[in-house]
Amino acid sequence: MNTSDKNVDDILKKYGDKIKSKISTTNTSFAMSPKSYSQEYTKFRKEMIPSISRYERWCKSLGNIIKMNFSEKDTVQIKKSLEISHLDLEPWQPLTLSVMSFLGVFLLGLFISISFVLIQGDLDAFPLLFFFMTVIISFFLFFFMKAYPARIANKWRLKASSQMVSAILYVVVYMRHTPNLERAIAFASQHLQYPLALDLKKVFYDVQVGKFSSIKESLDSYLENWRDYSSEFIESFHLIEGSLYEPDDTRRIQTLEKALKVVLDGVYEKMLKFTHDVKSPLTNIYMLGIILPTLGLVLLPLASAMLGGMIRWTHVFLLFNILIPLLVLYRTDLVTFLRPGGHGNSSLLEKNPLYHKYKSKKPYVKSLFLALPLIILGILPLIFQYTPFPEMMGLQKDYTFLELGLGFIGEGSLFGIMETNAGVKGPFGVGALILGMFFPLGIVVFFSTAFKEKTKELIIERENTQQLELEFNNSLFQLGNRIGNGVPPEIVFGKTAESSKGLKTEDFFRKVDYNIRQGGMSVEKAIFDTKKGAIIYYPSDLISISMKILVESVKKGLNIATVSLMSISEYVRNIHKITARLRDLLAEVISDMKSYMSFLAPLLAGVVIGLASMITEILTKLKLEDFSGDAAGSAMGGLGGVLDIFEVSQMIPPYFLQIIVGVYLIQITYILTKTLVIVDSGDDQLKTMNSLGKTFISAISLYFFTALFATLTLFILVSIVLRGL
Repeated sequence: MNTSDKNVDDILKKYGDKIKSKISTTNTSFAMSPKSYSQEYTKFRKEMIPSISRYERWCKSLGNIIKMNFSEKDTVQIKKSLEISHLDLEPWQPLTLSVMSFLGVFLLGLFISISFVLIQGDLDAFPLLFFFMTVIISFFLFFFMKAYPARIANKWRLKASSQMVSAILYVVVYMRHTPNLERAIAFASQHLQYPLALDLKKVFYDVQVGKFSSIKESLDSYLENWRDYSSEFIESFHLIEGSLYEPDDTRRIQTLEKALKVVLDGVYEKMLKFTHDVKSPLTNIYMLGIILPTLGLVLLPLASAMLGGMIRWTHVFLLFNILIPLLVLYRTDLVTFLRPGGHGNSSLLEKNPLYHKYKSKKPYVKSLFLALPLIILGILPLIFQYTPFPEMMGLQKDYTFLELGLGFIGEGSLFGIMETNAGVKGPFGVGALILGMFFPLGIVVFFSTAFKEKTKELIIERENTQQLELEFNNSLFQLGNRIGNGVPPEIVFGKTAESSKGLKTEDFFRKVDYNIRQGGMSVEKAIFDTKKGAIIYYPSDLISISMKILVESVKKGLNIATVSLMSISEYVRNIHKITARLRDLLAEVISDMKSYMSFLAPLLAGVVIGLASMITEILTKLKLEDFSGDAAGSAMGGLGGVLDIFEVSQMIPPYFLQIIVGVYLIQITYILTKTLVIVDSGDDQLKTMNSLGKTFISAISLYFFTALFATLTLFILVSIVLRGL
């Protein structure tokens, strides 16, 4: 009797362990206590959004100074943005912060302006331009801070929406073999990246803190946030929920496949519409933000001389380096809000093994050494004009071309500094203008060198990973076929490696096979071991998730593993096709804007600087006082009377004009490059920085050489013509 009982106990224990292993089909940690899962959500949130936490601190400090009542419309809109972007704030706090920002800057500007009047003792000393700039900045801060939650929510939406196809894929693939919505969402939340992973973790968090009574209620509430942006995402999840009520497996799997097809078709149709809608706004931004302002620059030296100093370089700075860039930024923001979700890069930069190079400050130090000599060259005319350094070194404030041994050019001076009753004016000389061209070039060398240094290895790593994923997709099909033919998982990796010779995936399969054969590891450990696992050398989400699904589905049987792997292969192939098609559709818009931004705009700006220099040189060399006599008037055919309307000393120096235009081009290039990256790939920081590194140097280098060539050519032409007169 005792022996029989012992045998029964052994049998129960043996098969009980097997049943237990079958039930534990997931490593999702869904079995965690509500408290621990809630702690995981809050910890994950703090780790992933530190920049937003800084904004929260501002809102909870300045935003708490006074509680203000706002309209119901503003409150509802802000509240929705706060929920989407996971900001732990009350709606009135961001709105109060915007008001406090406006009042702070406005009152500071008013106080400084009144101080000028009191110090000078004259009402005419009131700095009208400074006060006007302060008012503009304060209004800009008000609207910017008021819309900041919406900007964060839009950035969050763009990043999260680029992962929605992957989210549906993970849920569908998991539910093919385990029809459990809770476990499927937990599985997706663990293997997706920020920020959609945070959204799905919060779905559980809301249930565990008692906000909702079930996962379905919490999920449906979360999906409402996508109602205005991605109805196909909502419909796909509803189909997934509906598959749980299908009477047989065949119809359940068909419903799951339909869910993935719905989200893929929806993304394609929306992006197709977006490619047609976005072309006109981007063209308008280019025309109004670049072409028309740049063309207007050529008349500024002439207009400033005619109006007797009413237009100064500070006014041009205010217009071209503050107002127009802010207008372009506002218009491009509207374009990014038009972009639908579902398409774009979804990789998390922080997970890249080379991320430390992206965060490193060393490239900035290196680029500073390269850029500093160029920037010093650019401000050399100001150093000679306004500092005592030239006298300390025994140099003159200015030199004529004759003194420099360049008398064949003319009798003008290098910097063109004028001594007038109102003080020192200039620099008007062509030498100052040419030296000034090095200033925007130096700024660009600094940022371009640093950005390239920080991103070049990460970009190569990403391209290699993308190529690896493309090859791995085909290898998945082979892997699934062999497992379907009855080959055990422990052997299938070696056989797949033999048939993948010459591909990057061969090394991955060989590493797994080596760990199994030589290391005596299980399949799961051979892939995911923290020290020797093959996945360590291949930081790819597709490879990682495919192998996790393989490990989990094999526990259900080889047939289920085969179907799962082939499903992933087919789904990923369809995603690649749609992505390639969408890039083809966007290629025309993006290539047009790139040509405008990196070729036409710098070329046009360079020519305009040359023309402005020519006008200034003509008016400076004529020097009306030299032609006021009868002989001069006769020689010039009465031109002296016409030229009386121009005050040469009141002109905007081409030196300042060129620096303003160069900085303006840098600002516009930054805004448009970032916009084009968002249009093409969503909110991709790595691609944005890498693109800026390339576009900055190409655009400003073209501007530098065009402006230099145009200035020298027209200067020589003017010298020859006026010498003849």
